[in-house]
Amino acid sequence: MELKAPEQELSRFRARVAAAAVFVLVGFSLIVARFVYLQIVRYDYYATRAEENRISLLPIVPNRGLIMDRNGVVLTRNYSAYTLEITPSKVRNLEDTIDELAEFIDIQTKDRKRFRKLLEESKNFESLPIRTRLTDEEVAKFIARRYKFPGVDIKARLFRQYPFGEFASHAIGYIGRINQKEMARIEDDEDLAANYRGTEHIGKTGLEQSYEKELHGITGFEQVEVDASGRAVRSLARTPPIPGNNLQLTMDAELQRIAEQAFGNRRGALVAIEPGTGGVLALVSTPRFDPNLFVDGITPDNWDVLNTSLDKPMINRALNGAYPPGSTFKPFMALGALVTGKRAANVAIADPGYFVFGNNTFRDDKVGGHGMVDMVKSIVVSCDTYYYTLANEMGIDLISDFMGKLGFGSRTGIDIEGESTGVLPSQAWKKKRFKKPEQQKWYAGETISIGIGQGYNAYTPLQLAHATATLAAGGIMFKPHIVKYVVDAQTGQRRVVEPTPVADLGFKPEHLDVIRRGMVGVMTGGTGARAFAGAKYEAAGKTGTAQVFSLKGGKYKESETHERLRDHALFIAYAPAKDPKIALAVLVENGGFGAAAAAPIARQVLDYYLLGVKPAGAAPEDADADPEDAHTHD
Repeated sequence: MELKAPEQELSRFRARVAAAAVFVLVGFSLIVARFVYLQIVRYDYYATRAEENRISLLPIVPNRGLIMDRNGVVLTRNYSAYTLEITPSKVRNLEDTIDELAEFIDIQTKDRKRFRKLLEESKNFESLPIRTRLTDEEVAKFIARRYKFPGVDIKARLFRQYPFGEFASHAIGYIGRINQKEMARIEDDEDLAANYRGTEHIGKTGLEQSYEKELHGITGFEQVEVDASGRAVRSLARTPPIPGNNLQLTMDAELQRIAEQAFGNRRGALVAIEPGTGGVLALVSTPRFDPNLFVDGITPDNWDVLNTSLDKPMINRALNGAYPPGSTFKPFMALGALVTGKRAANVAIADPGYFVFGNNTFRDDKVGGHGMVDMVKSIVVSCDTYYYTLANEMGIDLISDFMGKLGFGSRTGIDIEGESTGVLPSQAWKKKRFKKPEQQKWYAGETISIGIGQGYNAYTPLQLAHATATLAAGGIMFKPHIVKYVVDAQTGQRRVVEPTPVADLGFKPEHLDVIRRGMVGVMTGGTGARAFAGAKYEAAGKTGTAQVFSLKGGKYKESETHERLRDHALFIAYAPAKDPKIALAVLVENGGFGAAAAAPIARQVLDYYLLGVKPAGAAPEDADADPEDAHTHD
């Protein structure tokens, strides 16, 4: 057996100990270096991270601003309620979870459908409501079983309510849950993203949309200390939210109610404006819709009803509907003739009951004509032949230039989004509108029907009311607006939405007087006389009837025409005639004769606004007059 040398073994042992010592020293040095790096070099960073883990910032959604009419009537309000919410990403089996919840909480089919619709529109990590407005008993039942439902919770939410339902729904608009497109837009703006943390709703239409920044307010935050499981332990600090500003409107709620009721079940629109300020006193579009349906997320069934209805209740006819103005166009044509010097007021034409242009004969409503007709009489009796000849003399571009100054064919700039431009025809417009060269040419014969508000003419009721208000204001044009004050919800300080004069068209008083006398004559001895019989104020107005389809040589008979193909009824007016306080335009879709369907609605509105007289009966019947003897006449 070989014996090892003690000295050699000792030397090897010492080498191993030294190596181990070096290894331990290097390791310890690395630990110390890491400790120094973490505790000294990166102290501020990790201290901040630790604090962030310990403290959670919870957004506090502000109260949304209220909307009130000019007299302080509250048209929108907020209330708090409990909602049962599910975060889909935290739930294993969504359908099973909902079924289990339905065993002790009333979850109906409509709730499930609405939830699925929200799920399609939202990101799966968002908390979505399956039931809103829980009772105290339902809240207690869930709390007792909460441990069984990870990803499901009860939250206190602020809800928007429209206490009068369909009232002024197109003007007020509605709020709804923020969709993905809106969220992407918000997230692209850092300031907006910070202010909308915790916010789930946003204005979708009407004033709720156009004044979203004013109504939303500023989000507050609460600093909450949390434990390792993320549960709140205590509140450390709180930055209260700043509620949204309130809106006080130029609208008169009672005037709006009377105007809406006057339409009954008919489709149409009405816009009433204060001529000296541009303030909108009433804005009606009917049929209406209930904005409360959209607050929680509209159910597919309700959406289908609204979206597929032939009456199209979601369309704001006052701003988006474009219609031929019919004979309500004639006072503006007459004013254009005076301003451009194409025809003097005292120049009379002989009306044989028709106007021949080339191979075409354009007929008046009255067989045999109206005899000798000057400008004032042309408005009173609504003589088509007078305006056929006038349109031919003026030409399409001169007509277009003048009507454009009155706001026809362009947006008025009202403080509600989504306004249509309408169609103001001209040679340039036709070239742009049509692609084929043969369609782009403007033919002189096309100008003739433009003079009586037919042809390519198509304007919104708002544009018609805007032009009438400008006429009533002596040619001074104001931008229409529906908000009068923006009110600070905390201080009550009011910021006035100043009337904005757009232009002074410089109309001569003598020219305006001619048009006024003609329009007053309509109300005293013309087509508006029946509707305004016994009125205790002097009004200036003009009735109108606009074709919906071409007769192609046939004779129009309302009783033989499908309801949706009947003529539209229109009416414009301002009153009192010598010191106007209100101007308006009324449209009744397929209403027939303007004097029968539209003028009585205007009478109720003017009676209330000027005299405080409320209508005694229901809305006027569609058959107040017999339109069988007139198609384009009013």
